Amino acid sequence: MPDSTSVSKPFERLPTSVLPVHYNINFRPDLQKLVFEGHETIKVEVKNETSVVVLNVLELQVKLARFTREDKLEQNATNIKVSQDDERVILTFDQPLTVGKGELYLEFSGVLNEKMKGFYRSKYTTPEGEIRHAALTQFAPTDARRAFPCWDEPALKATFDISLIAAKDLVTLSNMNIVSSKPVATNPELKEVQFATSPVMSTYLVAVVVGEFDYVEKQSGDGVQVRVYTPVGKQEQGRFALEVACKAVSFYKQYFNIAYPLPKMDLIAISELSPGAMENWGLVTYRETCLLVDPQNTSADSKQRIALIVGHELAHQWFGNLVTMEWWTHLWLNEGFASFIEFLCVNHLFPEYEIWTQFVTDVYTRALELDALHNSHPIEVPIGRPSEIDEIFDDISYNKGASVIRMLHQFLGDEVFSKGMNTYLTRHMYKNAQTEDLWQALEDVSQKPVGAIMSSWTKQKGFPVISVSCRQDGKNKILFLSQEKFCADGNAEGDNLRWLVPINITTARSPQQIVKQVLLEASSMEVLIENVEPNEWVKINPGTVGYYRTLYTPDILAQLQPAVEDQTLPPLDRLGLQNDFFALVQAGRASTTEVLKLMEAFISETSYTVWCSINACLAKLNMLLSHTDFHPLFTTYGQQLLAKIHAKLGWEPIKGEHHLDTLLRSLVIGRLAAFDEESVVNEAKKRFEAHANGTSILPADLRSAVYRAAARNGDD
Repeated sequence: MPDSTSVSKPFERLPTSVLPVHYNINFRPDLQKLVFEGHETIKVEVKNETSVVVLNVLELQVKLARFTREDKLEQNATNIKVSQDDERVILTFDQPLTVGKGELYLEFSGVLNEKMKGFYRSKYTTPEGEIRHAALTQFAPTDARRAFPCWDEPALKATFDISLIAAKDLVTLSNMNIVSSKPVATNPELKEVQFATSPVMSTYLVAVVVGEFDYVEKQSGDGVQVRVYTPVGKQEQGRFALEVACKAVSFYKQYFNIAYPLPKMDLIAISELSPGAMENWGLVTYRETCLLVDPQNTSADSKQRIALIVGHELAHQWFGNLVTMEWWTHLWLNEGFASFIEFLCVNHLFPEYEIWTQFVTDVYTRALELDALHNSHPIEVPIGRPSEIDEIFDDISYNKGASVIRMLHQFLGDEVFSKGMNTYLTRHMYKNAQTEDLWQALEDVSQKPVGAIMSSWTKQKGFPVISVSCRQDGKNKILFLSQEKFCADGNAEGDNLRWLVPINITTARSPQQIVKQVLLEASSMEVLIENVEPNEWVKINPGTVGYYRTLYTPDILAQLQPAVEDQTLPPLDRLGLQNDFFALVQAGRASTTEVLKLMEAFISETSYTVWCSINACLAKLNMLLSHTDFHPLFTTYGQQLLAKIHAKLGWEPIKGEHHLDTLLRSLVIGRLAAFDEESVVNEAKKRFEAHANGTSILPADLRSAVYRAAARNGDD
């Protein structure tokens, strides 16, 4: 990632004297020869008289270009110049194209590459062991230009008519539903398939798939036809994703108060795909491991992850596809938002997952760890050239973006947030938007300074640590809050950044209820909390929602520790307390001894997500101490800390147990094996041998932990 202080080289966007209105494209792929032919007619609007038309092209040969005016006068391009470096084709005409509407006809050809970009060939193996091929597209962010000449920028939207010529026995898919399919007159072994006209959309969302697939289908509650396409013979593995997709389409319609605008929603498992999944409108592509669920071999953790991925990509059908970022600088808006709302969706569909607790360990804390580094970058980064786009598909765009939106969601409340989303999507439907457009919509609905608050989180890198001290004033407590930039190495010198920080506060009397909400705008402030006895604790950032670390004075921390031991402090507060304290230890602002003492308070802990955080800290300490004289003492400490929860969970699944207990069992066994706990290692090796020789198959949820234990302690 370029240094956030550098000035990005200005991007020379395509000249806009000629703009697309509608594409009519025909593709004819040859899967054996690794080539494709194509022709297209683009309805265009000439804004200014010009003799030159410039489109995006990469690795294509453009054979013919002809412009037809409204009065039917035709002009062939006299010069077709392709510049691979600039990824452009320049069409020059003898006579200027006059202002008005017309049609640009092009013939072109390309290679079905094996780069997993543009229009490419994917290889897969049939159940009988035969190698077959499929042709498919991956256009995001700027690879539609590898498949057809186009104006390949997100703001230059148009409608699309796609048709395909392919072998008659192959499945052919695109964004829209099929309106006709007929044999090719000159070759009855081929068919020509015509798809319905798409809504106005960006080129990076266009999709085509040709290959052999099975499918399962169902209608959503709103009458949308949903299909999950799978490799041949694996259609039953698409059932779980189908159920999630049907319910997610209905959930998003209700939450955004806008119906899904296409007649069908296809999800397809692909053997070779560069991203985990891609949100093409109406035809979402997934890696097989991100969509298929095998009841015998898919763990609960993987199944949960698949639900989130499906929720993420379907959220994009509204947020990203219906309303699209104006330019790649606003990519985080697409990805950060979808990374947040996938959890909102899955929490609605599967409340037993308690998915918001896992958001903290899987998304929030990862973002904090990365964002605390000096070489982090702001969420919103100016993008100069297309080559820079891939650099911002990272955990800052996704995880920090999702975390600050979650903070905003809590600050505004779910009902206001939902209404604000409807306002934003309705205002910019089938158009493009910038980050500020979302803030404005939420501000209009909430009447709160959303733009000012969120700009402090998106336009500067990093986050604050909030220092908390307290004094008693009769039956009240007065908190003193101050903020400064937090750095992983403890060195924030020269960083005088300030954030507008929404801060919530709870007390021992009402651990689940926010008793005070303030906005820390300056470097420090005092907050009065009424009716709190001297022996009662106070805590900021309940639910670990605010995107910051918290540093308490020793006396406040001492009051909180008994609430950790008896678990009157809610799980996410226990997690946040421990995770923040360990981060402060790593930054040299607290003692390792003190964090080990704090972790002893978790000996009776039962929450999976809290143990995830503890496990991460134990893993880091184990690595640091592994070559020191302290290591045997530390492994004993870790074994004792985990003994109670291991005794409770054991090795065998308990009938009717909670989903999170299933995940916790694997985590505990894995950590005890890493600490060389003799009985756990021996049992893991015994179970691995039985699994390997086929006498007793390991449950999918235990395989990761047992494999690691066996590998760590195996012979040559």
